[in-house]
Amino acid sequence: MNILVTGANGFVGRNLVEALRCVRDGKDRTRQICVENVFEYDVNTAPELLLEFCKRADFVFNLAGVNRPQNESEFMEGNFGFAGKLLDTLRECGNTCPVMLSSSIQASLIGRYALSDYGRSKLAGEELFFDYGKETGACVLVYRFPNLFGKWARPNYNSAVATFCNNIANGLPIQVNDRSTELELLYIDDLVDEMMLALKGNAHRCDYDGLVPVPSETGKYCYAPVTHRVTLGQIVDLLEEFNNQPKTLVVPEIPNGSFEKKLYSTFLSYLPKERVAFPLKMNVDERGSFTELLKSKKCGQVSINISKPGITKGQHWHNTKWEFFIVVSGKGLIEQRKIGSDEVLRFEVSGERIEAVHMLPGYTHNIINLSETENLVTVMWANESFDPNKPDTFGEMV
Repeated sequence: MNILVTGANGFVGRNLVEALRCVRDGKDRTRQICVENVFEYDVNTAPELLLEFCKRADFVFNLAGVNRPQNESEFMEGNFGFAGKLLDTLRECGNTCPVMLSSSIQASLIGRYALSDYGRSKLAGEELFFDYGKETGACVLVYRFPNLFGKWARPNYNSAVATFCNNIANGLPIQVNDRSTELELLYIDDLVDEMMLALKGNAHRCDYDGLVPVPSETGKYCYAPVTHRVTLGQIVDLLEEFNNQPKTLVVPEIPNGSFEKKLYSTFLSYLPKERVAFPLKMNVDERGSFTELLKSKKCGQVSINISKPGITKGQHWHNTKWEFFIVVSGKGLIEQRKIGSDEVLRFEVSGERIEAVHMLPGYTHNIINLSETENLVTVMWANESFDPNKPDTFGEMV
């Protein structure tokens, strides 16, 4: 397929184009779509190329539009005027391939959107596309997007989420007038997934009950089914938690498919270079070092332990806490003895054959560096983060 993407340098366009390139170049074999060419058209593209692209296109994504013009009259010119130009060019070429329009929920002109010049321009574009479909028989897919967020969105332009992410990541102030204001948010990867389905003829169709999409196989509109409803206060609180992670080492809960996971990925994409790497506190003594890496609220913490040649560490036990010791470099011996018993369990460990060894509750344990020349490097995971007020750690020789 030859795919034409207008507005190719915008937020949605960039993400879609990169996804299509990965399919075209064989880097993404999961989509099961054949992409031969991706035609990118934007404000800086030579105008004469639009005719060539429209001749060859097998599918058109019209993502071109104006969000924040200097003059409100530019809404109609950018969102309606170009749509007409695109459809006229397709007519001129006799090309009735499927064509998608990125509209906005503001086109409903309902409630707070009733006086939106942006919404009126989007509604005019929708009507133009529907008329074109009736006239030519072309498949028309009109999507009314809610608020969008994700990597590469422009702060102070595309969305409040982009602005909050950018400002918090860069130490700039943010303004929240009402923390209880709720937004419906669509993540860019979920939108790209939906557009890939549209390419295959599997777009989700709907009608609208006010602002709410109602799924219908014969619906007039299309929609991306996965969105998230969150308040401004929730967004800001999460971003502050993400921002503090280098200090707390606590990784927030980010279940698969959750808004938290998508927002965290978005936030990270705005980090300045000086914050991409951050130092960790190494606890160093004559035996080596111990460094906490990551902590979680429910699943403990991960640390790195370095033992110098011949050194023994540990010699303690826990009631409830348990750990994995995973040697990744060097050769060592792990010993464990059940409290009140003389039997010692011994495990030779090596970075040449990586395995995980349980440190059992109620067993005093140690780890010995068997090398006379090399450090022993061990990844340690504990089922709970260290609490100095309740360390659950009791010294006893194995």
